[in-house]
Amino acid sequence: MATQTASRPATPAPRPGGPGLKRRMATNALGTAVHYLAVAATVGVLCWVLFYVAEQGFKYLGPEFLTNTPPGNPSDAGGGFVNGIIGSLIVVGIATAVSVPLGIAAAVYVVEYGGPFAKVVSFLTDVLIGIPTIVTGAFIYALWVTRYGFSGYAGAIALALVMLPLIVRATAEILRLVPQELREASLALGVTRARTIFSIVLPTATGGITTGVMLAVARAMGETAPLLLTALGNDLFVETNPDHRMSTLSLQIFSNAITGYKAAQARAWAGALTLVIIVLLFTAIARFAGRRSAVRSAG
Repeated sequence: MATQTASRPATPAPRPGGPGLKRRMATNALGTAVHYLAVAATVGVLCWVLFYVAEQGFKYLGPEFLTNTPPGNPSDAGGGFVNGIIGSLIVVGIATAVSVPLGIAAAVYVVEYGGPFAKVVSFLTDVLIGIPTIVTGAFIYALWVTRYGFSGYAGAIALALVMLPLIVRATAEILRLVPQELREASLALGVTRARTIFSIVLPTATGGITTGVMLAVARAMGETAPLLLTALGNDLFVETNPDHRMSTLSLQIFSNAITGYKAAQARAWAGALTLVIIVLLFTAIARFAGRRSAVRSAG
């Protein structure tokens, strides 16, 4: 006796526009709008700050400002911040020369080698990022200034400690973005790990590392608190010996801005604009050099 199977009604295919589609589309549109608003607000605030600083700074900025030192009386008009410009370049230059090799080396060790000590380095980096810079200045004051006096070297060491964790963190994040396949292919060809890092990994990450370094340099250029306890400042003349007290742009902006004199505050605005221009100029140069280096290594 043949068994007959009962016929079942065919299950209807799901419609492409289910009941949750409109809700998902609305959520996506809302999220996109929020992101656009956040970007617009960020760019708007940045442009407003830059425009206001430029508007106030260009009223006083000129050749005299870039070639003269401040007047003896802060209420007098005229003068400039040439000693602060030179001091900033020297102090931040020394700090960069100290912090960049150490920061990149620490990041390479954390990402490429790992191990228990790498975790300790990562933890200490996070701690250093969270320490207020005035505490860093006080530490260098107790460690260096009380023995050797105020100097550009003391300010450079303080700024190097400020820059170091930023460089380590930024470099480590960029190194993690380098595809693992590049490392594996190099190691498969018999290249040592150290050679792979120097010839493959670091050139690939040059652009990102350069960006992280320039962020740290910009942070150091604008720091004032640690320099008040280390470099102290010197508005009387141009000082190029970092073994002596030195002025920086940030110190001169601070000291002129807190006065009640219009002439001093005008110099502070011009100094702020000069600082922004220097940072933008160095950032553009470093990015261009980093891009050329990456293209050359890839070719």
